[in-house]
Amino acid sequence: MKFLGPPSSGSYNGITHSHNRFGQYVRSRTTPVNPRSGPQGAARARLSANSAIWRGLTALQRAGWASLGSQMTRTDALGQAYALNGFAAFVSVCNNLLACGESRVSDAPALLTPAPPDSVTVTLTAAAFSVVYAPTPCGTGERLMLYASPQKNAGVAFEADLRLVVVGSTAGASPLVATTAYAARFGTPVVGNRIFMSLHRHKGGFRSGGLGLSQLVA
Repeated sequence: MKFLGPPSSGSYNGITHSHNRFGQYVRSRTTPVNPRSGPQGAARARLSANSAIWRGLTALQRAGWASLGSQMTRTDALGQAYALNGFAAFVSVCNNLLACGESRVSDAPALLTPAPPDSVTVTLTAAAFSVVYAPTPCGTGERLMLYASPQKNAGVAFEADLRLVVVGSTAGASPLVATTAYAARFGTPVVGNRIFMSLHRHKGGFRSGGLGLSQLVA
């Protein structure tokens, strides 16, 4: 149910407050799904390992991460900007590195701000899923990251559930092929379904903003 009132986000007494592009709304609180999937288990294992490593860092190393976090801004559910603390900066950088097949770092790196791809052209059928992107190849030390959604009805106009499907090679050239990786994660694309995507460039533990789009399976 939509309503007019001060910006609100979160759950209380069985009611969840949130918003979308049409405005604020309230709904009955639902219990989060816990599928215990392989990717979910891997994410929890990464968080546990990151926490253990963080506890072993020196005070000087933690101060370096705190300084880095003060430069890394995010936006919350109410559209308000905030900076990360040291642990959040450490987790963000290390998770991005691990997702790209690279190793964690103990010392905070200098802040990098990769730019998103300039343009992408997607080939999406039941037998092929690939992305042609520009500029190509990626810059030195950069990789392209493709996040995608489960398959949706063609009439769906918005989807926030995007998950990492495939990561390109360092300084990799276009196209990025996601056929096998997507099918393994979400099943073979079905003609007429819609898939949402977001393309990012990664370098040194930092991920660019996303270039988002959606496309019907042809």
